Amino acid sequence: MKNILKKNLTPFQIVSELDKYIIGQHDAKRAVAIALRNRWRRQQVEQTIREEIMPNNIILIGPTGVGKTEIARRLAKLANAPFIKVEASKFTEVGYVGRDVESMIRDLTELSVNMVKAEKTEEVHEKAMKIAEEKILDVLIPPVVKPRSEFADEDDKEEFENKTTREWMREKLRRGDLDDKVIEFDYTVPASGMQIFGPMGADDLGMNIGELISTMMPKKKKKRKATIKEAKRLIAQEEAQKLIDMDAVQREAIQRVEQAGIVFIDEIDKIAGNDKGHGPDVSREGVQRDMLPIVEGSTVNTKYGPVKTDHILFIASGAFHVSKPSDLIPELQGRFPIRVELQSLTEDDFVKILTIPENALIKQYSALLKSEDVELSFEEDAIREIARIAAEVNERVENIGARRLHTILTTLLEDLLFEVPDRNTEKKVVITSDAVREKMDKIVKDRDLSQYIL
Repeated sequence: MKNILKKNLTPFQIVSELDKYIIGQHDAKRAVAIALRNRWRRQQVEQTIREEIMPNNIILIGPTGVGKTEIARRLAKLANAPFIKVEASKFTEVGYVGRDVESMIRDLTELSVNMVKAEKTEEVHEKAMKIAEEKILDVLIPPVVKPRSEFADEDDKEEFENKTTREWMREKLRRGDLDDKVIEFDYTVPASGMQIFGPMGADDLGMNIGELISTMMPKKKKKRKATIKEAKRLIAQEEAQKLIDMDAVQREAIQRVEQAGIVFIDEIDKIAGNDKGHGPDVSREGVQRDMLPIVEGSTVNTKYGPVKTDHILFIASGAFHVSKPSDLIPELQGRFPIRVELQSLTEDDFVKILTIPENALIKQYSALLKSEDVELSFEEDAIREIARIAAEVNERVENIGARRLHTILTTLLEDLLFEVPDRNTEKKVVITSDAVREKMDKIVKDRDLSQYIL
């Protein structure tokens, strides 16, 4: 069996990679690192026992903005695995209007097909570009066939009289000399399908009627005008689709979903209510019961074929402020054997979040302003002050974790971001702790104001 996971990272390497983007939460990183490595280990064992090894699904427990979603998202990137994030609160049990839980597997399969298709397109890109080049040359210098002699063998290949001219034009084409020249070429227009409206969308039916009809109807060729650069891209795109074996793509995509797919179920605490009243809470337990066979292992019909969910890794997360993990139905609890509690972020964590990760907010804003030729920097005390304010507002108003830093930085830099394009001076801006206090103190001290602004 082909190894689905592209990178055979050890748990230590996985944690090191996650550390580049997520501060703290060592226990959660260890748990997901072990789960990911176990998927690779499972692929190395004998076929007889491989099917018996079930994934260790995980519940991440912790307040919003502490890194639950980011951990799962980065994990999927590391594994190069199909990954989808869904919100448990969006699902309804069968019989209610809304999305049914099987749609998460259909969406994951769709994503996997697109992922494999993009990889295969990249593989045939060079060949498709050569075909596109020939087609553009045919438009620029149509081939002139030498007249055949009466003694020529029927199987002789036709020779072109204008071969030298075509080769000269090919060189110009490859150098980009003709990129801006407009040409007219034949372009295939896919037949338009039929859109279904109503409470059940095409994805919930498990098949796309529009696509089905469009494949039955003949595709039309039409003339299109574009620059040679654009025409080459469009023709290569069209040729790449012809070179790809879609049946093989679909088979590989389904295999990836079944062996390496990751489903991240957010807000699982929202369907863990234990009150037995009327209203929207009635369907909560129903959603859990519908989710159970998918997490346990069942077959879901998709438009690409049946998909087994036995070995898909499910990572659930929730704040569990009102409910507890034990409020989930016992059968579903049993399918999430690993529970990890994530810690609330401290002032020191905020300082690290602002500076250490590769996608740190300060680095992001610096890059944005660099596009305006402005060099933005923050004094160490200013970063500490921003972290202190974030921790204070989280404590007083509502704890939204690291998301508070986004709001504070946007408020702090609002004037600068607005004025920079029209300013001709000050190409170097340094944010000091005094500047932070001057801008933020009034908002922070006014509880009502901070509730709305921060």
